[in-house]
Amino acid sequence: MNYLAHLHLGGQRPDQLLGSLYGDFVKGRLQGQFNPEIEAAIQLHRSIDVFTDRHPLVDVALSRFTLMRRRYAGIVLDVFFDHCLARDWALYADLPLSRFTSDVYRVLAAEPQLPGRLAQIAPHMAANDWLGSYREFAVLDQVLRGISRRLSRPEELAAAMQELERLYEPLSDDFRLFYPELQRFAHDHLTTQI
Repeated sequence: MNYLAHLHLGGQRPDQLLGSLYGDFVKGRLQGQFNPEIEAAIQLHRSIDVFTDRHPLVDVALSRFTLMRRRYAGIVLDVFFDHCLARDWALYADLPLSRFTSDVYRVLAAEPQLPGRLAQIAPHMAANDWLGSYREFAVLDQVLRGISRRLSRPEELAAAMQELERLYEPLSDDFRLFYPELQRFAHDHLTTQI
């Protein structure tokens, strides 16, 4: 799962939103460097990643990609699943997407100590509405190009958009089957923390 899904699944209180994002920017053991609610959200982020990586429906989705793209298929699928979530937001959330993303950007802007690279990208994320822009399929090309700049072998993402176009419907079906299961998993995790 990518940013939008983690934010959607990780709880809606400000520290939960922060921790849901921190999960992509904070590595290693958590040893009290953040408040307990942020650390719990980082742990949930990591648990969601493990649940997703081990789920049979995700294995089916990944197997749809050509062998040439398999090395980075998980990255491409994460981005595509955020597109599916944004596209079909009203099916999975009560709050409109624009209101949700505004709340996230407000929380980020109010936090003076964002970790590492998140501090650098948060202003761009808000100014360009990264989270809401996932609704548009064409935006994924920009997202994947940005990711490819951080990879050791960026050429392997070069034709990912063409592959996503070809796989659009079956991967959308995979998302529709998988995401409710992921929502239940995250909900159960959150309720055990209360």
